[in-house]
Amino acid sequence: MTQKDYRVLLFYKYIAIEDPEAFAAEHLALCNELGLLGRILVGIEGINGTVSGTVEQTMAYMNHMKADTRFNDIMWKIDEVEGHTFKKMHVRPRREIVHLGLENDINPLEITGDYLTPKEFMTRMQEDNTVVIDARNDYEFDLGHFRGAVRPDIENFRDLPAWMEEHKEDFAGKKILTYCTGGIRCEKFSGWLKREGYGEGVGQLHGGIATYAKDPDVKGQLWDGQMFVFDRRRSVPINQVEHVVVGKDYFTGEPTERYTNCANPACHKLLLCEEKHEGFYMRSCSDDCRRAERNFFVEENEWTKEQVEEQIAKIAQAQISAI
Repeated sequence: MTQKDYRVLLFYKYIAIEDPEAFAAEHLALCNELGLLGRILVGIEGINGTVSGTVEQTMAYMNHMKADTRFNDIMWKIDEVEGHTFKKMHVRPRREIVHLGLENDINPLEITGDYLTPKEFMTRMQEDNTVVIDARNDYEFDLGHFRGAVRPDIENFRDLPAWMEEHKEDFAGKKILTYCTGGIRCEKFSGWLKREGYGEGVGQLHGGIATYAKDPDVKGQLWDGQMFVFDRRRSVPINQVEHVVVGKDYFTGEPTERYTNCANPACHKLLLCEEKHEGFYMRSCSDDCRRAERNFFVEENEWTKEQVEEQIAKIAQAQISAI
């Protein structure tokens, strides 16, 4: 019996879609009819989405997709939740469903890394001469990652090839493994690694971290922290055996797994921050953001410019005292 009434579906499929705009319009109508909420991208290279809905709604959606021969083998990643994790439903046509920033893009149907089951991935990443590269963005890594994984210093997936080229010597002669949330980014990244001649063998975690978390053999072991997700939950647990917090408060360095956004809407940077620190630091990543023309924290609390400057002075004094 299902313990919760709602589900989140995470899925993708690289497959040729001739008219993404027409497909997106029809698909949006379907999702609205079913009552789903979420985000789906459609391109000539395939579909990439995450949606939430009741058990009945999500089952109806999966059955609809399985009835289409293009999508009948999708690997669904399913989480049980208390309610909707999205506010709206969007289905948007895009030139690419995953953008790696390449002039000569990768087609995962032609080249991609070796698929590894969670158990195979767990075994391989403990072998000698193996490097595990996180294919996600820096803020995702900072919340949680595989133990010993490499953290590329990137804010966007499209920056990963350039970062790899800058550090190519570090990976010479290594066996390379890579992973991401649901597997879609790794399909392109691992294919690029193979095409560019990185390592002696390139493997990817098939189904991503989301699948690894639920595998009964590995139980999420060797993962520290939580997994970042792109919905209202922000994070989900992975390791079922032990939980190690790796996130650090942006302002104090204290352990935390709570994300919020900078109160300056022009910045909107994701910040790991304990709730008790939000007020003091004005939920802003810098003094410039605290003084921004619009600052949601300032507006919510109806602070004057004088109050803002007074608080900034207190923050500066606290930072000096902490040194």
